[in-house]
Amino acid sequence: MVEAEKRWHALYVRPRAEKKVAAELVDLGYVVYLPLITVVRQWSDRRKKVMEPLFKSYLFVLSEERDYYPIRSVYGVVKFVRFEGKVADVPENQIFAIKKFVREYEGTDSLKDSADLQEGQMVRITTGGLKGLEGHLVSFNGKKRVLIHIESVGQYLPIDIARSKVEPI
Repeated sequence: MVEAEKRWHALYVRPRAEKKVAAELVDLGYVVYLPLITVVRQWSDRRKKVMEPLFKSYLFVLSEERDYYPIRSVYGVVKFVRFEGKVADVPENQIFAIKKFVREYEGTDSLKDSADLQEGQMVRITTGGLKGLEGHLVSFNGKKRVLIHIESVGQYLPIDIARSKVEPI
């Protein structure tokens, strides 16, 4: 009998339950990846750095088909992300790219205005943890950003990145 190979899968979980679900899955013996980034939150009386999920309501779990029901039964798990009716595999290289991005997170480094780039244009990241990923150049509140689509999760990842690290496609 051939043993099934474990693969990364994306889980959609209840809002603001990512950390609790991840901890519960780890307690059950699963390998879980919840990408967290540090952001500054402003309250009326103070500012504070907090760790937030990179993808709201999503986390990744290394599992095989026989694990689907036990994982799905954990409180807070809504569903496995599916594509064409099947649980979608998240390629290892996308998990690796997300991990590198989190390590090298540059929340304040914006694209410099440049004549060779226009809103809506496809660009490729040329250096750093996300090298090789492609996305559309968009504008938020006057700042230029690269918007990358992570296909298997069905999410867009807005990234502020130095102009020197992207090239037009």
